[in-house]
Amino acid sequence: MNARDFMIDQRRLFWILQLGGWAAWGLVGKYAYTLAVMGETIPDYLAYVAVITLIGVVITLVLRYVYRYVWTKPVWARAVAFAAGSAAAGWAWIKARAVIYTNWIESDKEIGEWLEKMGDAAELYERVYFLESFTGSLSVMLAWSTLYFGIKYARLFREMRESALKSAAMAHEAQLKMLRYQLNPHFLFNTLNAISTLILEQQTELANRMVTKMSSFLRYSLDNNPMQKVTLRQELEALKLYLDIEKVRFEERLNLDLEISEDSKRALIPSLLLQPLVENAIKYGIVQSEGGGNLRIASKVFAGDLLIELSDDGPGLALINGQPPPSNGVGLRNTRERLFELYGNRHSFRLSKSDPHGLTIHIRIPFETEQGSG
Repeated sequence: MNARDFMIDQRRLFWILQLGGWAAWGLVGKYAYTLAVMGETIPDYLAYVAVITLIGVVITLVLRYVYRYVWTKPVWARAVAFAAGSAAAGWAWIKARAVIYTNWIESDKEIGEWLEKMGDAAELYERVYFLESFTGSLSVMLAWSTLYFGIKYARLFREMRESALKSAAMAHEAQLKMLRYQLNPHFLFNTLNAISTLILEQQTELANRMVTKMSSFLRYSLDNNPMQKVTLRQELEALKLYLDIEKVRFEERLNLDLEISEDSKRALIPSLLLQPLVENAIKYGIVQSEGGGNLRIASKVFAGDLLIELSDDGPGLALINGQPPPSNGVGLRNTRERLFELYGNRHSFRLSKSDPHGLTIHIRIPFETEQGSG
C-alpha cells in the first residue's frame, strides 16, 4: 500500500466511524431509548434527534481539527486539549440542544408553566436535570475524544512497530551481506601473485585460464543475492572454480574427495557457504603441511535435514570448547554467524578433530528444495 492509498484509507475509516457512531447514538442511544422509557414520543421528536445528532457531528469535526493541531505538541498539551476540548464540546452541545428543544419541541412558556406546578421542587429539578443532561453530553464527547486519541495512538504504535520491523529486517539483510561479501583478501592477493608469476614465466595460456576462472568465480560470488539460496549442485560448481585456481598454486599438493549423495545435490543452501570453509582448510591445513593434504566434502539427507561434513588432514586447530582460537578461523566465525542469521536454532555448526589429525566441520540445516521443504 502506497502513502496515498494509506491516507485515503485513514480518511475512509474516520468517516465510517464518525457517521456510523453518531447514527447509532441518535437512533439507538437517544430515540429508541426515549421511546422505550416513555412508551411514546412527541411529534417531530425523530427530526429533533436527527438535528442534534448532526450538531454533534459538526462539533466533533471541530474537535478533530483542534486535536490534529495539538497532536505534534507535547503530551501535556494534548492532555489539556483532551479535557478542555471535551468539556467545551459537551457544553456547546447541551446549549445548542436546549435552544432547539425550546424553539421546536416545547417552548419556554410551556416549560415555565410546568415548573410552576412543581412548586419548591422546581429549582432542584432544574439543577438535577441540567446536571444529568450536561453529564450525558460530556460523556458522549469524552467517549468520542477517547476513541479518537485511542485510534491515533494505536496507529502510531503500529507505524512504530512496522518501522522497527523494517529496520530489523534491513539490519538483518545488511548483516548477511557483510558476512557473505567478506572474501578473504589473501585469496585475491595470492591469486594475482600466482598469475603474475605465470606471466613472468611466459605461461600465458595457464595465466589466461586462471584469470578466466577467477573472473567467473568473482562474478558468481557478487551476482548472487545473499538473501537467496542456491542448490548444493550450483555451490559445488562455484567451489570447483575456486579450487581450480588454488590447484594452480598448489598443483598436486591439493587433493579433493567428494562424497555427495544424489538427493542432497538439489538441497538449497546459502550461496558461497562452503568457499570460506575450504579457504580456511587450505590456509590452516594444506599450506601448513609440507606435502600438501586432502580435502573431503560429504553430504547427505537425514531425518529432514541436510548434513554436510568438510574435513582436512592438516595439523588441525587447538579447539577451545569446540571453538577456534581468536586469531584463527575468521571464515568459521562468519559462517557460524551467517547460519544463525538465516536459520536461528534450526541449525547446528560443530567443529571436531579429524582422525588422525586435521579439522572436521559438521553442518546441519533444514533440507529445502526449490519446490519446497524436503
